[in-house]
Amino acid sequence: MEDALIIHGGTVLKGDVVLSGAKNLALKVIIAALLFEHEVIIENVPRINDVYEVLHLIETLGGKAEFTDKNTVHIDGTIMKEKTVDMLHGSKVRVSFMLFAPLLHKFKTCNVPNPGGCRLGARPIDRIVQGMQKLGVTIEYNSNSGYYHASLEKDVSGSYTFAKPSHTGTELLIMLAAIGKNKVAIHNAALEPEIDELIHFLNQSGANIKRDNSSILIEGVTSLKQQKPFRIMADRIEAVTFATLAIATKGDITVHGVQEKFISSLLDHMRKTGSIVEKKGDDVFRFAYNGKLKPVDIETAPYPGFVTDWQPNWAVLMTFADGASLLHERMFENRFSYVSQLRKLGAKIEYVNVEVNKPAEFYQFNYDPSKSYKQAIRIQGGTDLHNGVVTITDLRAGATLAIACLSVPGESVVLGASQLERGYEDFVTKVEKLGGNIKKI
Repeated sequence: MEDALIIHGGTVLKGDVVLSGAKNLALKVIIAALLFEHEVIIENVPRINDVYEVLHLIETLGGKAEFTDKNTVHIDGTIMKEKTVDMLHGSKVRVSFMLFAPLLHKFKTCNVPNPGGCRLGARPIDRIVQGMQKLGVTIEYNSNSGYYHASLEKDVSGSYTFAKPSHTGTELLIMLAAIGKNKVAIHNAALEPEIDELIHFLNQSGANIKRDNSSILIEGVTSLKQQKPFRIMADRIEAVTFATLAIATKGDITVHGVQEKFISSLLDHMRKTGSIVEKKGDDVFRFAYNGKLKPVDIETAPYPGFVTDWQPNWAVLMTFADGASLLHERMFENRFSYVSQLRKLGAKIEYVNVEVNKPAEFYQFNYDPSKSYKQAIRIQGGTDLHNGVVTITDLRAGATLAIACLSVPGESVVLGASQLERGYEDFVTKVEKLGGNIKKI
């Protein structure tokens, strides 16, 4: 057996966790660094599989991309020689799509494969493509080769309004517009804090980017020059994972590194369960079990709402609640791959239909009225879970299954551990320091 976690669960986990750098920021900053006219230094970069994939992609393009110590990365895109992204590695990670920006700036033409990453449904790539086209990029997809071919004759300009906010799309258009002679306006832009941190990174190096609520205004500059190393913020998704782990194992865990505003929705819902949520510092929170959990319904939403990446963790927490709870997914149409796996451990979860007015507006994916969707589950809490063998199908579901197995007595096997390692740095080591019995084989 390979690529698995062996877990002996049922231990009350206690202690402190220092969060790693945010995956969803580090990947974007690494790619944005390719826009600079010299080497760029990035600190607090998590050593996770997705980061390794992106660094390897940059090296295949002829650039320099490497860790120089535990969490510091040096990037140099000035020496890139290739304009076609490797199909095998590019299709593994969704962020490869953002390589359009540095490659178009350097070569004026490039080829990028259909992006990969977790298959959470038909993600709206069309909105990103439309945005690129609206700003002046010529782009078309070849279904035979699996590549998008793009070209850019002159600096991007104009404006684009997303029909629905796109995290990746907003960031890509920002990168495309950061360098040039023209002005670009992006409307109905996504509000995630990682986007604001990307803007901060670019502005720190000479870019001229301003946010006005959901609009982002960009005046292109001739070049970007880093003045000092940039530090990646802590991972708010990891914060929620360890908060959930504390309550699920009837434990007491203090999480270091995350700002309250980035997880405010989670904190509100966690308090409603009756759990202990204590702010101990500007970026330090204690999460502790406080007796039977009250069931709490959630509905995922764009930031600052309840983040879709949090809902798999919330689902396993609700299996321990005293009653039934409803979980309604608005962001993606295939976000419940973990349900069948939790059922193997004894969870009572059923799909339910929720009536929604104007579903095409309510859901953030491209809703097709001719299709049948499973967007909500009812979780019956209070059922004793048991150990077992489960398989990770996507990154965040992996953390959910690990939490479930750590919470119940006996030996469990979690297959597909490398999926978890796509987004969590030193997960096994961190859990061991909290008293968990877990090992990777």
